[in-house]
Formats: sequence, C-alpha cells, structure tokens
Amino acid sequence: MRYTGPNCKICRHVGEKLFLKGTKCNTAKCIITRRLEKQDKKSRTSRTTSRRRTKLSDYGVRLLEKQKLRRTYGLSEKSLRRFFGIASKRKGNTGEVLLTILESRLDNVIFKMGFANSRPHARHLVSHKFFIVGKRKVNIPSYLVKEGEVIKLSASKQEKLKKTIPTEAEREVPLWLSVDREKLEGKMLRLPKRSEISVPVEENLIVEFYAR
Repeated sequence: MRYTGPNCKICRHVGEKLFLKGTKCNTAKCIITRRLEKQDKKSRTSRTTSRRRTKLSDYGVRLLEKQKLRRTYGLSEKSLRRFFGIASKRKGNTGEVLLTILESRLDNVIFKMGFANSRPHARHLVSHKFFIVGKRKVNIPSYLVKEGEVIKLSASKQEKLKKTIPTEAEREVPLWLSVDREKLEGKMLRLPKRSEISVPVEENLIVEFYAR
C-alpha cells in the first residue's frame, strides 16, 4: 500500500531529506533543517545520530535503506519488489541497475525535467494525462521512459501547468536529459550513471535486504 500521510513525517522518520516536497525542502521550513539547527545549537548532533544508529540491528539498517528508497520514489512494496526483480535479471550491479530503472520512471523524469515541483506532483500530473510520450498520452507514472523518447506537455494543459510551477524553469536539468522550455518538451538522451543519481541510499544494503 502506498503511503498517503504527511511527507515531512517520512523524512523525520528516516532522519534525512528525501526531497518529497520540492522547493520547500531547500527552505528554513524543512523539518530536517530545523532539527539540525536545533541540534547544532545544543552541540550534540553526532551523539544523537550515533545513539540512533546503534539501536538498529543489521536487518533494521537494511530495512531503513529500503524504506528510504521506496518513500523517495513513492512506491508500494509490491512495486519496489517488481522493479528489483527486473533489475536482478539485467546485466551489471543490481543495486545500480535498480536505481537506473527508478530514475527512468515517467514521473521521475517529469520531475527532473522541471515540469513538476516534486515526484508526487509529477505523479499527479501524469495520472491526469498532462504529458505525451512519443505520440500518445501516457497516464501511468511507472511507465519506463526509453532512450530517445520525447516527452511533451499536452497543448490543452500548458497554461494550467505554467501557473502551477512558475519558478521551475531555473532548475538545473541532469545531463542525461534535455529540455526545451519554449516548446515545453524534453527528451531522455540516455540512462543516468550512478554518479548522476542523488538519491541518499546505499543500494548494496537494499540488494542484501531482498537477497536475505
């Protein structure tokens, strides 16, 4: 079942920013930022982190990494297991392949292109048929974008989207994507490398979790 509660509660639970609320995560309103500032004032950040981590068993550490990944991309447990199964059958490091697959999800690509404030926002837009992949509208957030595919904003939705995300044009676009702001479209040039994926997880621990 997909989590539908407050996004900030997820970050508070794992103790890290997962950037689930877009630009708000970079402001002083972020709950993790406020927590770190409070800990800095009390000069006990390292002790607090240490106490928390030592309470986790080996299983708990791996479970936490898996949950961080699942929450970051907004996946159900069933979906993550399915993507892990796909990754395990492909050549290469399973953990890195898994991250590459998740990065190529349509909702994530839309977010990375700057057409949505966050992944949940992108998922909402895709579900409501805001985007055209190739020559057809796709309303499946988990659709895996292929190299060379062009993603366009539906003409009937352009004005509405412009009002929703007026500041997104300044977001830096990853090198594995290209975006034309004038045409409101983008293209997936290639699959991302591990060094280009900024999700704060240790993928090897996730592989170990599912391999247990």
